[in-house]
Amino acid sequence: MSGAEGRRATGHAQLDSRPTVTTTDGNQNITEVDALDVRQTLDPAVQYKMSHQRRGIALIFNHEHFFWHLKLTDRRGTLADRNNLKRSLTDLGFEVRHFDDLKAEDVLQKISEASKDDHSNADCFVCVFLSHGENDHVYAYDTYIKIDTITDMFRGDKCQSLVGKPKIFIIQACRGDKHDDPVIVQDSLDGSDKSIVNETEVDAAGIYTLPAGADFIMCYSVAQGYFSHRETVNGSWYIQDLCELLRKHGSSLEFTELLTLVNRKVSYRKVDMCRDINAIGKKQIPCFASMLTKKLYFHPKSK
Repeated sequence: MSGAEGRRATGHAQLDSRPTVTTTDGNQNITEVDALDVRQTLDPAVQYKMSHQRRGIALIFNHEHFFWHLKLTDRRGTLADRNNLKRSLTDLGFEVRHFDDLKAEDVLQKISEASKDDHSNADCFVCVFLSHGENDHVYAYDTYIKIDTITDMFRGDKCQSLVGKPKIFIIQACRGDKHDDPVIVQDSLDGSDKSIVNETEVDAAGIYTLPAGADFIMCYSVAQGYFSHRETVNGSWYIQDLCELLRKHGSSLEFTELLTLVNRKVSYRKVDMCRDINAIGKKQIPCFASMLTKKLYFHPKSK
């Protein structure tokens, strides 16, 4: 093989704007290069800056009652979730604003106002929905709201002061019409005594996992296609366990690692008492979709 032939066989990298080389069989042999310096190294330990003056705003939209025409059941126990989240997020330094049973127009107004706030001196943003859900939306008091309508308000072109900062969305709602069958006969880690009035209910309908953009993280109470369980006294399994682990490890453990622990803890639970006998013994597994680009820690704020 001649030197020219050897060079032709090995080929060379070309930028998109350069002409291509035609091979002997008439096909064009193209090696494309993305616009990223290949010498750039990514430090896996890089964290989001969490040393701004404020931790940030946390919105909680809590929905217990619904307009009769929607034919949705009341979500007994959701006040426990709201109060639990308010305590846990306040302890982490968030400015918590909670709203109960708002109509869709009012929900969108509150979210729009938050998206237009100046978050320049804040670490991040949190939005929580406690409601029923279906497909790609959650329910307010009188109608549904598409989840991407909410998240779109916080994209970089509409909320520049949150560009490059974590945007955390927590959705406690059902995401399907199936129960997760247990594979373990007895759950030794869920042995607490429960009041006889503390029944387990399911949130109605289902939600799809939705992409939201860089620096978003979508936290769902249950994997797509399955029921999300809520106790009428203590609140939902997911929010109970999320808040417990936030209190224990929220200021020290990386957030996605904490969410993985929440997945494990919720997966240990099973339905003990429910009006739907088909739900007895059933399980639940949460999930999260992370578009975060760095590690996320809620380190304590200096006084």
